[in-house]
Amino acid sequence: MANSGQVLIDLQAATMAGGDAPYGLIEDAAIALRDGHIVWVGPQSDLPGRFNGFDQVSLDGRLITPGLTDCHTHIVHGGDRAVEFEMRLNGASYQEVARAGGGIVSTVTATRNATDDDLLANALTRADVLIGEGVTTLEIKSGYGLDVDTELRMLRVARAVAAKRPVRVRTSFLGAHATPPEYKGRDDAYIDEVCIPALRAAHAEGLVDAVDGFCEGIAFSPDQIARVFDVAKELGLPMKLHAEQLSNLGGAKLAASYGALSADHVEYLDEDGAEAMADAGTVAVILPGAFYTLRETQAPPVDAFRNHDVPMALATDCNPGSSPLTSLLLTMNMGCTLFRMTPEEALRGVTVNAARALGLTDVGTITEGQRAELAVWDVEHPAELSYRIGFNPLHTRIVGATQ
Repeated sequence: MANSGQVLIDLQAATMAGGDAPYGLIEDAAIALRDGHIVWVGPQSDLPGRFNGFDQVSLDGRLITPGLTDCHTHIVHGGDRAVEFEMRLNGASYQEVARAGGGIVSTVTATRNATDDDLLANALTRADVLIGEGVTTLEIKSGYGLDVDTELRMLRVARAVAAKRPVRVRTSFLGAHATPPEYKGRDDAYIDEVCIPALRAAHAEGLVDAVDGFCEGIAFSPDQIARVFDVAKELGLPMKLHAEQLSNLGGAKLAASYGALSADHVEYLDEDGAEAMADAGTVAVILPGAFYTLRETQAPPVDAFRNHDVPMALATDCNPGSSPLTSLLLTMNMGCTLFRMTPEEALRGVTVNAARALGLTDVGTITEGQRAELAVWDVEHPAELSYRIGFNPLHTRIVGATQ
């Protein structure tokens, strides 16, 4: 690319920036890029003359969207849980597997025993699949260490993913994910003696972008989560929460009361919870991979989110147990097929709303001033991105104006 900049021409732009056109679509569009940012977008016929010196790159009529954001993943972990998958298919519930020593705790053992190199190699394998589907921003959680040392190691590995691959990584501290075996029956002691000290240590090392927790009967109560969130607030860190996945404990309302970025899963959310999220501007992160894998029947309240103007994001929830899913495109299809989201809602769910769920304002739309993080697709209409199953039409990603 010349120093002056670059103009992408002969394309359709699904800007996701609102306006009257679905998808914010601009036919016969052009996009000017300079210094890793979008400096102009509009109809090609309106391209200002000041860009005449920019290099021109034809996209031959292809569709361009913002780069995709996977705003909820657990891609750093050791081992797998294929045996538990088989157990569930033989009749065991997710709760029964967890209480028998499986679930999150089994991954904790494998993660503690893995080397940093192994954790990074396996995380990169998963990240590469997501990148290959147009992902340019990726959230990665801790939560499979459940001791200070391993929680910190997981977050360092998450940071290393961004150093090894052309993808932006946001980290979430998830020490309040489960109680480890050595603290069985002593949840409060775990929060005080391990989770909160690990959070403070991770923050001191610059490893944390947000603080997450799992508020559920098999995990932590709202009061216990509140103690972690109080420390997050003290440290100036934004919050997220796994809430209302298996029951309604009021976790989403708690998250909203702290101004949380997002409440995730939310299948059992009630009307009051949706209203609280709307008032707080908290994003609903919908995770169809876990719903599908666990064969759940309680769908998230999509209509309530629409009625209350709660932004909806979609994410893979890529993890070894309840959502071994590494396809954000399939996630979009599942959001439409399982929950009757529209293809436009699905695309917003992995672009502008997913960025919002991470507290990011410089990605998610194709508008002037945004980072040049884009995805180019071999499709004729944006709905194709949600419509097809097991098909990846990505032509290329553009990150920092580089293809």
